[in-house]
Amino acid sequence: MENGTDNLSTFFRFEDLRVYHKALEYIDWVHTIVRKFPNHEADGLARKFTHAAESIALSIAEGSARNKIQFVFYLKAAKSSIRECVVFTSITRSLNYIDTLKEEESREHLMEMTKMVGALIGSLQRTSGSGEKSENSGR
Repeated sequence: MENGTDNLSTFFRFEDLRVYHKALEYIDWVHTIVRKFPNHEADGLARKFTHAAESIALSIAEGSARNKIQFVFYLKAAKSSIRECVVFTSITRSLNYIDTLKEEESREHLMEMTKMVGALIGSLQRTSGSGEKSENSGR
């Protein structure tokens, strides 16, 4: 059964994507940060921030089971969740829940994932021959 366990590690194709693992790292980062928020934020900002971070990985996973055009749609949804996290990062900084260093860490994670998702979208669109242009990474 040793070969069976090797197959389990690559059964879900999204688990082979580096951007998926980056999204998991970011989820861990966000959970660590929101634990330090004031108690009154537990059901508000903290919950929304973690949900947006989790949505990045969930969109990648869900889309990977679809055809290329649908996968691109889900990757664009992941980019929307990344932009939500940029906003939550700004809000948490403005409320002094994180310092400038943590804000920069968050933005670095998010910029890296945006570039990775954008590259994946471009790759899928080139191989599908759909002729669609990839979403502008600055949006």
